[in-house]
Amino acid sequence: MIKRRKRVLPVAVLAGLVALGIPAVLLSSDHQDTPEVELNHLCDINDVYAFPSPTTTGNVVLVLTTASPIAAGVADTFDPNKLYQIKIDNNVSAANARDGVENLVLQFTFKGTGAGQTISMRGPVAPVSTGTRNKIVNVEPSVSGAINTELTSGNIKLYAGLKDDPFFLDLAQFFALVPDRRPATGPLSAIQPVPNPFCFRDAGTAVDYLRGYNCLAIVVEMPAAMLTGTGNGKIGIWATTSR
Repeated sequence: MIKRRKRVLPVAVLAGLVALGIPAVLLSSDHQDTPEVELNHLCDINDVYAFPSPTTTGNVVLVLTTASPIAAGVADTFDPNKLYQIKIDNNVSAANARDGVENLVLQFTFKGTGAGQTISMRGPVAPVSTGTRNKIVNVEPSVSGAINTELTSGNIKLYAGLKDDPFFLDLAQFFALVPDRRPATGPLSAIQPVPNPFCFRDAGTAVDYLRGYNCLAIVVEMPAAMLTGTGNGKIGIWATTSR
C-alpha cells in the first residue's frame, strides 16, 4: 500500500467542478505549503489545471505541476520512488452534488533519474482503493516513454518534464499579506514586503517572482468522454503524490 503524501486543492479547478473542461471554482495556489514539502520539493504539488483542448474538439487537457521554483538551467526530474496521481470524481449530479471520492485515477510512475528518466501512465482506470491510502493499479500502462517528449498512444497524448511555471506570483505582496511565510534566511528573505499589503498592485507594478523559473509538469490530453461518468459533462479533479 502507498500512503498519500499530499492532497491539494489548488489554482485552476480543484475541489470544484469542471463542466466540459471549464473551471467552475477557482481556489488558491499550493506552492510550498508545508515545511515537509519545502524539504522535499519533488513531492510538492503546485497547481492542477483543466481546460478544453485548443486543437481537438471534445478533448480535455489535464496538467499537474510540481517542484517549483526550479532555476533555469537546472535539469530536475521526477522522484522515481513516488506515485503521482490525478483523481477524478465523475458521479457529479446536474445540481453539482458530489461525494469527493475518486471514481477514476490517472497514475504516473517514473524509472531512473536524469536525462534518461521514463514515465508510465496507467488509466484512466478505477482505483484499487480510495482516500488517503493508494496502490498502483495492476494494469498495463496506457502510455509510456521518455520524459521531455510528447508521447502518443491511441487518443491519449502525454508529456512529462520541465516547463516554465505558468503561475503568476507577486511574492513581495504575498509576504506582506502572510508575513510568517517569509523565511528568516536564504534568498527569499531578501524580498521586502510592499508597504500596503491590502492594496493589490496592478499589472504595471506587480512583479511575477516565478517568471524565468521552471516546474516539473505532467500534461495529459484525452477525450473528455473517457473521464465523465454521469453524462452531464461535470467532473471533480484533484491530485496527490504518494510514497
